[in-house]
Amino acid sequence: SGGDDAQIVIIPTASQLEDTGERYETLFRELGASESTALPYNERSDADRDDWYHVLQGATGVFFTGGNQLRISSVLGGTRVAQTIRRLNAQGIPVGGTSAGAAILPEHMIAYGTTGGTPRAGMVSLCPGLGLTNRFVIDQHFRERDRLGRLLTALSYNPFAVGVGIDENTAALISPDNMIHVEGTGTVTVVDVSAVQHTSVADTEEDEPLCITNVRLHILPQGGRFDLSTFEAHPPQGS
Repeated sequence: SGGDDAQIVIIPTASQLEDTGERYETLFRELGASESTALPYNERSDADRDDWYHVLQGATGVFFTGGNQLRISSVLGGTRVAQTIRRLNAQGIPVGGTSAGAAILPEHMIAYGTTGGTPRAGMVSLCPGLGLTNRFVIDQHFRERDRLGRLLTALSYNPFAVGVGIDENTAALISPDNMIHVEGTGTVTVVDVSAVQHTSVADTEEDEPLCITNVRLHILPQGGRFDLSTFEAHPPQGS
């Protein structure tokens, strides 16, 4: 994101803690960024602030903090801020986030849902995300909060995207060639529904288990990779 000349913009909108932006400013400076600036968009009118907008336009990296992803979508959805972040990313500027800040990135975002390993009708609600890609749907705190069922349920609605479940202390880095690279102490669970033959979601009563056939599941630790173009998983080198 620019190395020693990095200009990191932090968007703490998801958080309701007043010091979140300041803490991340300090963190990114400690990591070596030349500048890190928090833009605390709390109301939709904040997206019209020209001074903050000029800072955003000069970003070499954009980072969304954790909290509630619906705060991000409801505050920034449809604004010039969201449009500019999509444009920056299309130009090669890295955009990332943690927890809610990761969930917001794709076109389709998990808004909320229940826990459990079994997919059930009505288990999850989706809403539009930031729209950087439509190739995958992200779920966070994945194994810690037992969220396989809700990710499978989300994918059953329309099995065109890949499910990406990210554990805590773990990162899924998406390179320009659409390859997921796993870093960290946990794993990334990739749910590939590209070959699904049947899903019962349209005919299943609320809270009843779903039938989904021909799902492929990959558990990838650090060094693992998944190709979003070919749907091929690659284990860490040497394993």
